[in-house]
Amino acid sequence: MKKWIANNWLLLTGIIIGAICGYLYWQQIGCSNGTCRITSKWQNSTAYGALMGALLFSIFKKEKNGPRGK
Repeated sequence: MKKWIANNWLLLTGIIIGAICGYLYWQQIGCSNGTCRITSKWQNSTAYGALMGALLFSIFKKEKNGPRGK
């Protein structure tokens, strides 16, 4: 487990930062009439933020064996 966390610390950081940003977006901006799919509930906004943070931060992960296993 410790090895997995050590190898994926950047991904986990992205999830945490994205979730915080998603929650803050819901809290500060949100959706006034409740018809917005993502921002109408804090759970949706937080999960979407975590997903976007994971995708964004995973871009910066370096491959150990080079590109495409070369």
